[in-house]
Amino acid sequence: MKSQSVVTDLRRKIFTAVARVAYESENPASDLEEIPFLITPDEVPKYRESIYRERQIASERVRLAMGLSLRPANKPVHITAGVDKSTIADKYYEPPLMQVIPSACDCCPDNEYVVSNQCRNCVSHACIKNCPKGAVSIVDGRAFIDQAKCIKCGRCKAACPYDAIAHHVRPCAAACGVKAISSDEYGRAHIDNEICVACGQCMSACPFGAIADKSQIYQLIKAIKQGDEVVAAVAPAIVGQFGAKVTPGKLKSALLALGFKDVYEVAVGADVGCIAEAHHYVNEVVTGKLPFLFTSCCPAWAVLVKKQFPDLASEVSEELTPMVATARSIKVNRPNARVVFIGPCAAKKLEASRRAVRSHVDFVITFEELAGMFDAKNLNLEEMEELPVSLQATGAGRGYACAGGVASAIESCINEYFAGTEVKIQHAEGLTDCKKVLTLAKAGKLNGYMIEGMGCPGGCVAGVGTIIPPERAKFAVEQIVKSSEQPVPPKEMEDLAEKLTKMD
Repeated sequence: MKSQSVVTDLRRKIFTAVARVAYESENPASDLEEIPFLITPDEVPKYRESIYRERQIASERVRLAMGLSLRPANKPVHITAGVDKSTIADKYYEPPLMQVIPSACDCCPDNEYVVSNQCRNCVSHACIKNCPKGAVSIVDGRAFIDQAKCIKCGRCKAACPYDAIAHHVRPCAAACGVKAISSDEYGRAHIDNEICVACGQCMSACPFGAIADKSQIYQLIKAIKQGDEVVAAVAPAIVGQFGAKVTPGKLKSALLALGFKDVYEVAVGADVGCIAEAHHYVNEVVTGKLPFLFTSCCPAWAVLVKKQFPDLASEVSEELTPMVATARSIKVNRPNARVVFIGPCAAKKLEASRRAVRSHVDFVITFEELAGMFDAKNLNLEEMEELPVSLQATGAGRGYACAGGVASAIESCINEYFAGTEVKIQHAEGLTDCKKVLTLAKAGKLNGYMIEGMGCPGGCVAGVGTIIPPERAKFAVEQIVKSSEQPVPPKEMEDLAEKLTKMD
């Protein structure tokens, strides 16, 4: 299957190498040291100006994949320093979750207008005429912008008839909907963790692979190897991620080959959630007890509300997210099970660390990290045995993976259980859009609405841990929603929803 970029290829190589060490190594510290040389084995660099920089970056990626923090640039710290703390069979990571790798950052210009070689030194000189600060002049037969005078208004770019003026914006900063990224004293990207909601869009946007999150694959594999009852709870966005020919039966076969004891659909937890949310909306919002209802399944959205709109935080639904509902239901029947949420989202790693959640969700990995585990075991998913699977979720729960799907699922439940009830829906995708909707809600413009927020544009199918392009993933999810035997969860699931909600 064709990869999305060289950056994702390099990330996958790191995950594969770390997973292989976890599965096979008797001397992990030594073998982890070797990984940068496996990534850059030759004397000629492939992507940077030197092999030493490539290996330095790979070394930092190894640390992040182990859940460790980056090394300081001004102190002699070994690549495996502190690794003894992370070579365990329990969830481990040193905060923060998202980090900029300084040696990988290319110090991209942030908000800068520059003239390209498209400039023809036309007679119009519209760029000069439209600049309010006299920052544009002609130098060596081409327009030139004096950055000391430029106020970044963009009038020169708008006026240029040849589109010869480019607006350079740091890609990671442009992708960050909460404006958590700035420049440090060296011009490198810097993440303000007081603002960051861990959506990971900056990581996807960086063309230099300079931003990464921390992984739990090593610790997960340790738990598998020591014989724990490790089970997989798979998010609905996984459809199509490993290729059109990889059926649920083949995926289950591959997961069992990795050492998982069983596989569960997180979409069942979504079904439980949409039942609870339907009751919440009808009983609280329609009656006027609450002004509106915020969905809670996207952790980046929920954290955004709490951090930047704290006076609205009480309106975020306290019903179980699909991940938590699924994990709780598994542990009702398998109290010794260790639940691994496998999904598209980096922010779920933080959600799983919350005090109310961490006893139910033991590990979180992304589809990208799972692919590294498959590679470490040399598994070809298309050639795996077709095992029987019990698919119990409805179309409503599976539709959670796409933007708008959560609100749509809840609306379907309301129409089923409370026929004739008017449902008002507003959904936002991408944190910039989410902030606009929250501003409207705060101003009283969305009273009576169910408001769905998704941190990633497109929803979970566009999460930072996905493998295929969002449009392909969306199509795959829509197809499985249409083919689901039941469109909405049956009314008898209400008892299960209530039982799981009351669990400690």
